[in-house]
Formats: sequence, C-alpha cells, structure tokens
Amino acid sequence: MPYVNIKVTDEGVTAEQKTQLIKGVTDLLREVLGKDSASTFVVIDEVPLTDWGVGGMNVADWRARNS
Repeated sequence: MPYVNIKVTDEGVTAEQKTQLIKGVTDLLREVLGKDSASTFVVIDEVPLTDWGVGGMNVADWRARNS
C-alpha cells in the first residue's frame, strides 16, 4: 500500500485544495506505479512557515530575502 505524506504551509489551504492534492497524488500513483486507488494512503500535514526551510533558512525569511 503506497503511503504519501504531503507537507503544505499553513497559509490558508482550503479543503477543496486538499481534495485536489489527494486526487492528484492518487492519480499519479495509479498511472506511474499501477496501484489501485483504494490502496493508497495520503496524509496532508500543514506546517508553520517557521518549522521548515529552504537553503538553510526558514521559508518566511527566505521569501522576505528573495522577494
């Protein structure tokens, strides 16, 4: 059973967007790996911008520096 964990920042991701993410991942697993949709397990975690980073700095700081 494929297990996919998606991390999204806590910037107002809607339930509809989460539904589309799950559908997209499930479709991808079916098409690429040939897995049955019913056998996939998709988890979406919302994480604060300050809890993870890009290039050694948290996302909020990276965006401020690069915008």
